[in-house]
Amino acid sequence: MQAQLDRQFMQEALEQARLAALAGEVPVGAILVRDGQVIGRGFNQPIGNHDPSAHAEMLALRTAAQGVANYRLPGATLYVTLEPCVMCSGAMLHARIDRVVFGASDPKTGAAGSVLDIFASKQINHQTQVEGGILAEECGQILRDFFRGRR
Repeated sequence: MQAQLDRQFMQEALEQARLAALAGEVPVGAILVRDGQVIGRGFNQPIGNHDPSAHAEMLALRTAAQGVANYRLPGATLYVTLEPCVMCSGAMLHARIDRVVFGASDPKTGAAGSVLDIFASKQINHQTQVEGGILAEECGQILRDFFRGRR
């Protein structure tokens, strides 16, 4: 049951990634879910917003926090098409989300196991469960297609 829900929500994150690609941004999308409801959405916008922090995860966290009027988001799961970076992973920990589910691994900047594993640090006072590889092929393909078109 959880695996099916994870795939369903990752499809929604992929829709966000497609919006990023249409905007000329690196196609990464994210959604935040709590109690089966999407409470935040985001897609990469650092180029268009002239904002290095405008990653998909950060925008999804911001919209969710504003929507629930709380910077803490316990009980939430963040779905993102690409393994989060250090900045985004730190924000997720500060938001106290319960779970991160990502699609494709990021061998250059991934902070959920590929380069670093921020979430595995036992010294951090909040522990977040991480699961990678959900719809990894689809999530990776949209990135490959985007960068192939740039070369």
